[in-house]
Amino acid sequence: MTRTHKKVSVKKVQKTVRWTPVTAAEGVEQALRMLEGRWKFLILFQLFGGQVKRFSDLERAIPAVTQKMLAQQLRQLEKDGIVHREVYPVVPPKVEYSLTPWGQSLCPVLDAILKWAAKRKPDIEG
Repeated sequence: MTRTHKKVSVKKVQKTVRWTPVTAAEGVEQALRMLEGRWKFLILFQLFGGQVKRFSDLERAIPAVTQKMLAQQLRQLEKDGIVHREVYPVVPPKVEYSLTPWGQSLCPVLDAILKWAAKRKPDIEG
């Protein structure tokens, strides 16, 4: 049987962003605001590479953080779409955290920042 029509697909149109110095600075500032917080980077590095961790695992991995602060930072990361929170309907409650694909895409960005910082000349005092 032959078809009388061609398969129709919608092609995604990539919008080209034209950055100005002001809009670029605002965009970076907005992105950095999502990551600011004493514990967020430690949380991210615990979850990179597809790691899935329970709240208690994160507490053990970051012993200096309080429960309240860890919960607050995880909620903010979840709200910003960086962390995924999976709640299982069991007793006792089981909650697992992982990075969203967008959150996982931060790994090469942070790696580039780390490499950039490592290139700093040692004679420069900060």
